[in-house]
Amino acid sequence: MNLYRSSSRSRQRGLSFIGVIIVGLLAVAAFAIGGQSIPIFIESQSIQKALDKAKSGGSVPEVRTIFDRAAQIDDISSVRGSDLDVTKNGDKVVVRVKYAREVALAGPAYLVYRFDLQSK
Repeated sequence: MNLYRSSSRSRQRGLSFIGVIIVGLLAVAAFAIGGQSIPIFIESQSIQKALDKAKSGGSVPEVRTIFDRAAQIDDISSVRGSDLDVTKNGDKVVVRVKYAREVALAGPAYLVYRFDLQSK
């Protein structure tokens, strides 16, 4: 009789090798997509700050010039002053921009972020 074997074995728990590979691939994909997405969201925050600065302009060309200066300082490349939609709501100047950024995933697959930002 073998003392190390019992008739009521406890079942082993954990991931199989294939499970570890799948979890690893998912983690790598999440980090790769996140690594490419974080700069896009940081740039959108910079654009929002530039929109808030630009609304202090009195005319449309002045608003666009203020935005372009802020964009040059903050290294904004997705939006230019000419892309802005400047309107007036009563006495308040409203500056708005819509744009999209793409992240290439694999082959023909892309992840597209669409932004619709407006001055506060």
